[in-house]
Amino acid sequence: MPKIAELATFDAADYLDSEEAIAAYLNAILEENDDALLASAVGDIAKARGMTQIAKDAGIGRESLYKALRNGASPRFDTISRVLGALGVKLVVVPKDAAV
Repeated sequence: MPKIAELATFDAADYLDSEEAIAAYLNAILEENDDALLASAVGDIAKARGMTQIAKDAGIGRESLYKALRNGASPRFDTISRVLGALGVKLVVVPKDAAV
């Protein structure tokens, strides 16, 4: 049996290689209704795409983006919206009972 130190650490960024994967990940995260989890997930996606480029495309300083998306952060909606735009995805509102 492998020792804990030998186990690979899971990193969602390793699997976020398409807009479809990103959209599915975000939809699953949004179902949890947890703003800190959403910030962390957007951070995973930005990491997968390259934090420096996403910060530039979103018009946010790289260090500010790291702070906004760190674990436990509560970024402003404007920050999340700008980063999602830089990632090429957008939030869409549908009725709660609608099949997605």
